[in-house]
Amino acid sequence: MLKGMGFLKNIFTVLIGSGLFFAASAANIQAPSFTERNVEKSDFFAKSIKSEKITEAWTYQFVFDNGTRAYINFATIIIPTSGKKIGCDISFYGFKGKNPNIGRQYPLERIWEFKDQNKISIKDEYVLEGLPGKGHRVFFSANKEDFGKFLLDVTFSSANKGKVPGDGNWKIGSAHYGAAILIPYGRVKGKIAFNSDTLEVKGYGYLEHTWQSGNPTDLAVRAFNLSEATRGAYAGRLALDEDGAPFGYIIEKKGDKSKILLPKEILENGKPYKGSKFPKAALQITWQNAEDTLTLDMSKPRQKFSMLENFDGWLAKKATKVMLGGEIFFWRGRTKSNEGYVYDWSITGF
Repeated sequence: MLKGMGFLKNIFTVLIGSGLFFAASAANIQAPSFTERNVEKSDFFAKSIKSEKITEAWTYQFVFDNGTRAYINFATIIIPTSGKKIGCDISFYGFKGKNPNIGRQYPLERIWEFKDQNKISIKDEYVLEGLPGKGHRVFFSANKEDFGKFLLDVTFSSANKGKVPGDGNWKIGSAHYGAAILIPYGRVKGKIAFNSDTLEVKGYGYLEHTWQSGNPTDLAVRAFNLSEATRGAYAGRLALDEDGAPFGYIIEKKGDKSKILLPKEILENGKPYKGSKFPKAALQITWQNAEDTLTLDMSKPRQKFSMLENFDGWLAKKATKVMLGGEIFFWRGRTKSNEGYVYDWSITGF
């Protein structure tokens, strides 16, 4: 096998957890009920590990006070000819001037759920421990030749309450998409390491759990998540189908109260943003159930991360690009709104 070609399969796993979606056909979207509830234990655990028709992902975003960031995904994916797999990936940004990343893939039987311990474990090298909230811990340990040694071990010292609209399921044509924002915002502390360098860190984190029928590559053209950096005033994930119709939800926090917002339109320069390209100007998001408008400028990312950075050699990169139908980028950045809020965000697509 060519050097780097091992990622031809687990690249799909990385795309799931990072929220990338590509639509195969237009679809009518039916949102869940507006009835909102706090997240429950069932929202944390897998919806259907064994099903060959459902995939899901647990996605973390950490922004540390020293400027370093970490993005982590644990996901299942259906791979043609190989069946369903579990994948784990991590990406550091600004780790002592470096932006290393790694992705690993394992047989599905390596993921274990210990519901009596409120724990999800993958080979004991990747652990999600404690129900989402204060005390929730995430542990990631990976070592691969040519990519290096990675470690993250952080615990939430505080956490805003996660919320879900109804059952959290959207009907998109004959398919479905589900989401639970488990921790919209919370303070974290712990340690991260790359090769021989270890950093003690403090900062804030975000956690979501998403699930869908089939692979998420069948559902929508673009997706992004965000979290307000000081107290989680807005946090969540939105996506667009190929007609530009938005789905997903955001949690809005005002004082001690929080509310779920469902998107009505996403506009760019006053016109519907279709999601076929990365935004060139600020996006304005209007809501079905609120008069507020959230303006978010994603046109000037701090990092443009290509999935092809995981590959060594021209031939491996070329083969991956052909297989995926293009080069996949993750734009990540920070935006200050007119209201003075600071948002950290990640948006994904071709």
